[in-house]
Amino acid sequence: MKPLSPQTKIALITGGCRRVGAAISGHLARQGWALALHGHSDTQPEDSLARILESEETPYAGFKADLLDAQATRVLVADIAQHFGRAPDLIVNNASLFEDDAIDTLSAEAMEAHWRIHVLAPTLLTQALFKQLTPEQQANIVHIVDQRVRNPHGDQLSYTLSKQAMAETIRTLARACAPQLRVNGVAPGMTLETEDYAAGQMDAIADMMPLKRNSTPEDIAIAVAYIAGAKAMTGQLLYIDGGAHLESYQQDFVYLAGE
Repeated sequence: MKPLSPQTKIALITGGCRRVGAAISGHLARQGWALALHGHSDTQPEDSLARILESEETPYAGFKADLLDAQATRVLVADIAQHFGRAPDLIVNNASLFEDDAIDTLSAEAMEAHWRIHVLAPTLLTQALFKQLTPEQQANIVHIVDQRVRNPHGDQLSYTLSKQAMAETIRTLARACAPQLRVNGVAPGMTLETEDYAAGQMDAIADMMPLKRNSTPEDIAIAVAYIAGAKAMTGQLLYIDGGAHLESYQQDFVYLAGE
């Protein structure tokens, strides 16, 4: 592991050890960033990320925090600053909660949990980083949203409503935090399948996209890195989704293009 130099930038990626979060972490590691890898209960990087961290000799540390807990969220940035000697230059709000509910099954408890993960926690992390900065410093916030906020359907309602709210915080926080913090977002489309998808379904979904392809974790990571370096950009939401936001789908992708 390389020593942390004054020129090395630090990124906090919530949910940064797995899946899309790991891809973002790995891409930033290859660009020379030091990493604060957040996990709910486990901060062990998945194998592909661990190999990158080792080969790049990336300075990194894991930080456990339950983002449903406001106090645990508030102190996360301070814990990172104490470990690395300074606050992060970038926070990627990637951690997500996903439950399958609809208008007739959603509960107050599910709504609150999704809101805490997708709206409250990112806002508290933004506030915590803002308070760490001097008037001369500038840092970045990137929210990982979802292309469905553009043309929503009725599936996964707690998730969808909270992601819509998350998207709407971008412009407001960008204004409230300027000039010290730039706040932007990335809205992926269909990216990684789960066990709910049938064989060949991902390819069939890709064929439904205007670009005839789904987004990949690498596409999302590249967009995050671009935003981090785009010094005149704030208050923007980039759709990295194969063009999915240009269409209106009647249901979630898991219900489309199946057998």
